[in-house]
Amino acid sequence: MNKALFGLLLGGVLGIFDGLTAWFTPEVRTAIVQIVIGSTLKGLVAGVLIGFFARKVNSLPLGILFGLAVGLLLAFGVAHAQGKYYFEIMLPGGILGVIVGYATQRYGGRSQAVAVRS
Repeated sequence: MNKALFGLLLGGVLGIFDGLTAWFTPEVRTAIVQIVIGSTLKGLVAGVLIGFFARKVNSLPLGILFGLAVGLLLAFGVAHAQGKYYFEIMLPGGILGVIVGYATQRYGGRSQAVAVRS
């Protein structure tokens, strides 16, 4: 499986868990379904971006750093739109980015070169 697809799938799965962490904020429990859906979409976007980065740059530290940056940036956008709960939104978003950044570099499939015969 290529790195972009692996990042997409892993980001989506982790996005579900990212959204479920909202359960720990009692004020938002009534909107848990919308939060999980939004976090899943955010995870999918982060996964694709991190996966494409992993295809171009073969460096575990840079992959983790890029994953952290993407996760935090997307989570900041959501938190800023809410105007509150920055820590509660950005912490799981950053963790998602670090995990996807690590996994795409470490376990994502390698691009296979196609031999051209003349």
